[in-house]
Amino acid sequence: MINSMLLATAVFAATAGIAADSAYVRQIQDWQSKRVERLRAPGGWLTLVGLDWLKDGNNTLGSAKDSDIVLPKAPARLGTITLDHGKAAIVLDAKSGATIDGKPQREAILLDDSHDKPTMVAWGTVSFYLIQRGDKFGLRVKDTDAPTRTQFAGLEYFPIDPSWRIEAKWEAYDPPHEVEEPNVLGQIDKVVVPGAAVFERDGVAYRVEPVVETPGDTEYFLVFADKTSGHETYGAARFVYTEPPKDGKIVIDFNKAYNPPCAFTPYATCPLPTSQNRLKLRVTAGEKKYRGTHE
Repeated sequence: MINSMLLATAVFAATAGIAADSAYVRQIQDWQSKRVERLRAPGGWLTLVGLDWLKDGNNTLGSAKDSDIVLPKAPARLGTITLDHGKAAIVLDAKSGATIDGKPQREAILLDDSHDKPTMVAWGTVSFYLIQRGDKFGLRVKDTDAPTRTQFAGLEYFPIDPSWRIEAKWEAYDPPHEVEEPNVLGQIDKVVVPGAAVFERDGVAYRVEPVVETPGDTEYFLVFADKTSGHETYGAARFVYTEPPKDGKIVIDFNKAYNPPCAFTPYATCPLPTSQNRLKLRVTAGEKKYRGTHE
């Protein structure tokens, strides 16, 4: 009788474990599907076709070769952006046919991407908005008919492995540290590091430092590289978001690690890992190297 009870308990525990693993696999598969949807959306990263930096003063826009900034599918003379002490103002040509925030107005002060809704200038399938990186201002140009979108090759992943859902010890910094984080433009950004996540893998301790991208964010952001980088995975880095720490623990689910926009387009401005976030470990979870091209 006792043996039967023990056997039944073992079977129940094993079945419960399989059910839990199946639920987790479905959760990650759902996340992966939504990841593809975001990429392929009309405003997603696959539509990015240009990044043009503004100079101080007047910047003429259009498809004409003598334009300061030559834009795809634009009329010969689209308009002019004047950059003055960090403020960018646009005046569209009367015959441009372009819109500003969906309206047929001709003039506007351009809000950059630090705002929830940067000012959008659009014509046909193409649009742009202003971005600021350090002391530089540029136009992020998107086209819903971009080959990177219409010829998207899909994403590949390592097998989903629950063991890569890491529950790490959280070591809070008091006060939070400000560290220098490089980006692909060669610039250095100051980011806030609230603490470190410490975990073990195969008996070896590792330590990574996620950042708070914007004050008030409800998620932490980790830019990391590992020993798969440049081989099975994108060479520069991968990204993963985490929930804030709770009860001295933080969960990093590397099954949700994904490629930065720079893996799909040469026109993105991606951050790179700090030295602390370059792991001497093969993270065989999450998104693999994109098999498509930038063309």
